[in-house]
Amino acid sequence: MKDKKVIIIGSGIGGLAAAMRLSTCGINVQIFEKQSYPGGKIRVKNSVAGLIDSGPTVLTMHEIFEELFRACGEHIEDHLELVPEEVLARHWWRDGSSLDLFSSFEKNMAPIRNFSGIKSAKEFEKFNSLAEKLFTLFNQPIIKSPRPKVLPILINGITNGKILYKTLLRQRILYDLLEDNFSDPRLIQLFARYATYVGGSPFMSPSILSLIWNVESKGVWRIKGGMHQMPKSMERIAQKAGAVFNYGQSVDKILIENKKVKGIKLENGDEVFADIVLFNGDPRALTMGLLGSQVKESITQRKIHPRSLSAYVWSFAAKPINHKLVHHNVFFNINYKKEFQDINDGVIPTDPTLYVCAQGNNKDPTPSSNDIGRFEIIINAAPISNLKNPDKHEEFQRCKNITFPILESMGLKLELSPKKEMLTTPFEFEKLFPGSSGSLYGRSPHGINSTFKKPLSQSQIKGLLVAGGGTHPGAGVPMACQSGKHAAETILRDLNLMS
Repeated sequence: MKDKKVIIIGSGIGGLAAAMRLSTCGINVQIFEKQSYPGGKIRVKNSVAGLIDSGPTVLTMHEIFEELFRACGEHIEDHLELVPEEVLARHWWRDGSSLDLFSSFEKNMAPIRNFSGIKSAKEFEKFNSLAEKLFTLFNQPIIKSPRPKVLPILINGITNGKILYKTLLRQRILYDLLEDNFSDPRLIQLFARYATYVGGSPFMSPSILSLIWNVESKGVWRIKGGMHQMPKSMERIAQKAGAVFNYGQSVDKILIENKKVKGIKLENGDEVFADIVLFNGDPRALTMGLLGSQVKESITQRKIHPRSLSAYVWSFAAKPINHKLVHHNVFFNINYKKEFQDINDGVIPTDPTLYVCAQGNNKDPTPSSNDIGRFEIIINAAPISNLKNPDKHEEFQRCKNITFPILESMGLKLELSPKKEMLTTPFEFEKLFPGSSGSLYGRSPHGINSTFKKPLSQSQIKGLLVAGGGTHPGAGVPMACQSGKHAAETILRDLNLMS
């Protein structure tokens, strides 16, 4: 099949998954990436303590990657060392309380009982069961399927009528469901945070997102050497099968002839022809004409709007003082609703929830080290279309004056002199990922039917496909991988290489 040529624009996880699958099936694959490295949103920054993961840090559903590697004739353990996290995350509140969650229902019962009492433990048991049933209901027809299927959900829902009624009809908003389920506002806040995993507000996202707890409860893994080892391994497998990676190459436009893909034109003027083009970027870039006016109608507007959350992201090396951190840490604010009101108003939250990933250092990869370590801090934010007159210096000063005093008031002091280059803003994310509006998760998950509105692999132009966190099945590292697998399998079916 080497006479069949596929061009992939972008080397994010979705593009890499497709490159692996297609190249190992004998297809001629070329990847064009404007950056000098693979990974897309899985990016790193240098520091005196080593490379800092400055993008996604949570790896769940590792079986999706295991399946991909097996389909390519590889074993993931031969390429990566996946380390299960004993503590999923450590959560902190302003009243001085804290709670660790574990990847086991049984292990969580005692900590929650000690944290909030017997009533809360029983409420958690009920919620855990709900999340598990929702995941079972939606996994195959939504996550694993290349096209969302409603009928299997309805058929399976016959035996789970109460679940569907509660999540789809009675309490359609995640926060409402949690308020009904938990009496302790801290636990409401904790489980409401899962909406932000896919770029949504818990006050506007559908209650079915409570199934994210079930995903995380099945395990969170750390990759030895950092998350950026995943795209490097995927790149090596694709290269071994013959895929060619062209770094530092920006694509100017996708070429169309007779309503069918012809190839691409690079910014330097060179044209490269292909049978199929797979765009691994935010689908909004296509509708904006950033890759040529001929592909503006390839994705409908309703599949890209409204936009999901952006973020302010700190990446730095520092010495932590007087605080016991694990790899994943969440520092909650006082007024959760006000945080999302600020975001909706397009301003930096005055009192945000802070996610702190403590990545240890080269000598000691465990984050509990008292030596200098690597840190990523994430503050949820609005996409740039809602921001008013942003200025990097002003944003830096505001973020600095918000972030570090909050952490210090909650017991975490960092020996650090913050610098502007340590902060990535929504405008800078737009530059990194053109057409995204700085949104990190594609289309917003708000609305009960948002799951069915994401773009599918095949666009409305013959031979043009899309993959990535902005396409079905959605945001997150495993979902981006799944989108790449869906796109590759669509291509293989079109070439009569699989049924």
